[in-house]
Amino acid sequence: MADEERRGRGRGRGHGRGAPMDPPPPPPIQPVTVEQHMLMQAQLMQTMMDRLDQEPTVVPPPVQVHDKKGEFMKGRPPVFTHASDPLEADDWLSAVEKQLNIAQCNEIEKVLYASGQLQGAAQEWWESYQYGRPNNAPPVTWREFTESFRSYHIPEGLIELKQEEFHALKQGSTTATEYRDKFAQLSRYALGEVAKDSDKQHRFLKGLYDGLQL
Repeated sequence: MADEERRGRGRGRGHGRGAPMDPPPPPPIQPVTVEQHMLMQAQLMQTMMDRLDQEPTVVPPPVQVHDKKGEFMKGRPPVFTHASDPLEADDWLSAVEKQLNIAQCNEIEKVLYASGQLQGAAQEWWESYQYGRPNNAPPVTWREFTESFRSYHIPEGLIELKQEEFHALKQGSTTATEYRDKFAQLSRYALGEVAKDSDKQHRFLKGLYDGLQL
């Protein structure tokens, strides 16, 4: 009986020695020093720089600057000083406007470049027109420029005189070629009357002397 008790106590002590033990507590976390923090940042920056060096550099395409004035002058727009024939002023305006549209100019650029083609009396008119505008007035638009230009250089009274001259046109003592050129010039003042080719022929023949009419 005593032997069994001793054996039982021995088994209990052996079992206690073989039991698993609890893991030791983790070591305390050491705070990061300023020097270590700066070193980490320097390493991160160096890594980023190495990656940038390996990536190809993308160069943006150069910005194309459209030289509108150069494009306008390339078409050799005519210069205007004055016109003995009012339609010469209208022809100048049409020729200049064509080049301005080709150069894709905006409203302000059209006025700036077109007025730069004025010389002599026409330039004096433009300077006087600008001087007469209020100081706080908005910039002159292309429509305002063309309307003012036509009003000054192509007066309605002169247009009416040219129309009357066309109605009274006769060949007289001039040659057929001279009469034809004069007819073509004056007919532009009465386009509504010669819109159809048949009307133009009728009026042209009416001005010829009798021999040529036949």
